[in-house]
Amino acid sequence: MKSSFKLALGLASAITASTALSNAAHAEDLTLCWAAWDPANALVELSKDFTKETGIGMKFEFVPWTNYADRFLNELNSHGKLCDLIIGDSQWIGGAAENGHYVKLNDFFDKEKISMDDFVPATVVGYSEWPKNTPNYWALPAMGDVVGWTYRKDWFSKPELQKEFKEKYGWDLGPPATFDQLKQIAEFFQKRQIDGKTVYGASIYTERGSEGITMGAMDVLYSYGFQYENPKKPYDMESFVNSDKSVKGLEFYKALYDCCTPPGASNSYMGEGIDAFKSGQVAMHMNFAFTWPGLQKDENVGGDKIGYFVNPKGPGGDQFAQLGGQGISVVSYSDKQESALKYIKWFANKDVQAKWWSLGGYSCLNAVVKDPKFPASQPYAQTFLDSMAIVKDFWAEPSYAPLLQASQKRFHDYVVAGQGSAKDALDGLVKDWTQVFQDDGKM
Repeated sequence: MKSSFKLALGLASAITASTALSNAAHAEDLTLCWAAWDPANALVELSKDFTKETGIGMKFEFVPWTNYADRFLNELNSHGKLCDLIIGDSQWIGGAAENGHYVKLNDFFDKEKISMDDFVPATVVGYSEWPKNTPNYWALPAMGDVVGWTYRKDWFSKPELQKEFKEKYGWDLGPPATFDQLKQIAEFFQKRQIDGKTVYGASIYTERGSEGITMGAMDVLYSYGFQYENPKKPYDMESFVNSDKSVKGLEFYKALYDCCTPPGASNSYMGEGIDAFKSGQVAMHMNFAFTWPGLQKDENVGGDKIGYFVNPKGPGGDQFAQLGGQGISVVSYSDKQESALKYIKWFANKDVQAKWWSLGGYSCLNAVVKDPKFPASQPYAQTFLDSMAIVKDFWAEPSYAPLLQASQKRFHDYVVAGQGSAKDALDGLVKDWTQVFQDDGKM
């Protein structure tokens, strides 16, 4: 779930808009639209096999995350024909389905014997279904992603730090199991001198302009007991969004920001987090799993120096993580839907999905991620699996944009700007979201 952020890892520049896999474009060339980031590089390489097998050329329209949502939502809303295939954000699925932007895939899946039971359940709900938890499919799960954590394994293993930490907190310094432990670790490292350099506790999401602080705050609030609505009454949010547990979760997030983040962290999202970790500023780093392959390969902080852990538990033992990632859909305005569906069929193949993982994409196919060899295939593979088992996602309603704008403002005003209380912020959020759903005629 990523609507905008600065280019990450410095590799997105390797992709040029409308990159072609073949020099000669022809009538059956397909254009696939996505964001400009590392997994897109992997998809270009992977798709060469599709062209070899089918003779159908592939072109790509990759747009930086800062413009991704605006560019492609405008394209869909204007019924444009640029994109034959689109890898759209998880929150778009409701609006895209209700507004007729995506081809419904149920009949195609039945014909080709593609079963959604073959994919990780959370990715089917998050990327494919609308309405949620109904067998109505508008995308094939394409890029699994989830918020997790990296940490400086080399710092954690220093004997002198282990000794000091154990004496101070009474437990062994290692990946935290709870948010309380995470805060203790962050406090321990904050402004500490390591190898002659001042370091800080943690990089977390605080970005105001797109979705950053919502992704970060919700990543904590879920495990504190936050619920979007009454399970027995849709859109009934009072005492759920702003429950006592939710208030404590938001207070924790602000406390973590106040105590333990590096200087200049008031507007930080994925790119800024990567920079903070790669530059050796922080002991721990909140970010989506898509960043892990690049960080693992980094000569300064990767290899044996980096470790990974699942989003920790809250005070009551709940443990959830914010879902990211996207599904791949056929655009209903395309004149090449038959060829686009061939790509979907090809992409769903087990061997293709296994290669997708090996190239740096995140497969959602059970046959790949449940293979006994998968956990050992990458140092972060087990953490990815464990994280995807506990995901929750933001509203996927057609009006998700104003819902997101409201949470961005409320969370940033409280956490970063220090305005009002956590209770004020969440009470205000209930009012904002209620107004959106009333305007939609759902309340």
